[in-house]
Amino acid sequence: MHSLASINIVDLLLDAVCIVDPEGRYLYVSQAYERIFGYDPQEVLGRRMIELVHPDDRERTLAAARNIMAGHLQLHFENRYIRKDGQVAHIRWTARWLPEQQVRLAVAHDITERKHTESLQAALYAISEAAQAAEDLESLFARIHQIIGGFVSAENFCVALHDPHNDRLEFPYHVDKRDAPRPAPIALSGSGPYEEVVRHGRTLLCTQNAEDGAPGDWLGVPLQTQGGVLGALVLRSHGLPSQYTERDKELLQYVCTQVASAVERRQMRERLERLAQYDQLTQLPNRQLFLDRLRAALARARREQTLLSLLFIDLDRFKEVNDTLGHATGDQLLQGVAQRLRGCVRASDTVARLGGDEFVVLVENGRTRDHATTVASKILDAFALPFDLQERSLHMRPSIGVALYPEHGQEEHHLLSHADAAMYQSKKNGGNRVMTASTGS
Repeated sequence: MHSLASINIVDLLLDAVCIVDPEGRYLYVSQAYERIFGYDPQEVLGRRMIELVHPDDRERTLAAARNIMAGHLQLHFENRYIRKDGQVAHIRWTARWLPEQQVRLAVAHDITERKHTESLQAALYAISEAAQAAEDLESLFARIHQIIGGFVSAENFCVALHDPHNDRLEFPYHVDKRDAPRPAPIALSGSGPYEEVVRHGRTLLCTQNAEDGAPGDWLGVPLQTQGGVLGALVLRSHGLPSQYTERDKELLQYVCTQVASAVERRQMRERLERLAQYDQLTQLPNRQLFLDRLRAALARARREQTLLSLLFIDLDRFKEVNDTLGHATGDQLLQGVAQRLRGCVRASDTVARLGGDEFVVLVENGRTRDHATTVASKILDAFALPFDLQERSLHMRPSIGVALYPEHGQEEHHLLSHADAAMYQSKKNGGNRVMTASTGS
């Protein structure tokens, strides 16, 4: 081999010089091979080069080798290798075929650091894009999980967000390769790892035992913003201690600054959207959101040929409460009414506040006219009980008007108008009763 390369000079190079036979077996590697790939030269002599290539890059690497042996000079071919320590090395090759010696001569240049920098910049850009494009926090977290999984093992990944009102952590996003259930909210107290990360804003890498007793790495990184720590991003390895390194900690800390900013922006957007769509006193959908849902419900009813019920509710003599007991008591009563109405319908139905003491209930997927009156009767029964408001107990009765699709109208404004008219008829008849719109109204 001394006739093929000047060993003393070649061993001074930072790039690794490699010579392989037609079957791809190493015949010679320079000393720089160990620095780049982690193997002592003697450990790889006789081994096939392709065995060390990243599995996802083997097919195109073999294709490149065939191209070289056909007489084509290969410049700047890039692929990945698995180092002896299990880390991935990114390599840029220059190679040629020496027909007289029947060997391939190649020079390997380590571009791992450059690739890491490029991937981090790409990740930051992708996270920023995701913050703008995501429909909600869960879809944002799913995209962030995908991005982070591109440069660090993230099979077990969760996001913990701090609820400052209850001083606890909630887990809006949780993925576990063992299909472990999403953790329940936990109090942020004591001296556990979450306390260290979220309360003190410190990245923590430690070994913990899983439920089956197998040790594994636990890597938590704070989601730090100028206003404080929003929560933590956590990676976990099951039964694989020492999977994560100090370098992984640094990479995640770098990326999590952008993640925290993305989460903060998404949370702010959701708060603004909620302010625009929900009544701030009762936390019920407001008129605009209700009308949007009514239009969507009508489209479903037409498509599935089902009935739809609209209940218009007005509180009897509510003005007297405000005039005699004050608006603060009136507000408490409205909050109690909202809660009681929610308890009378299914999760798929909508209770909304249109304004003042006017509420509306949208009931979908009805099969008979009796469905609406059953819900209305349930509301009357619920209102038979007094409302406990701090130091006093108040009785409040509703007047309820009912309109049905398609009997009382095909469009939202027709249904709402008919339900409103039926409610006024109920009020004229003394209130605390249900009236159904007439077909000719």
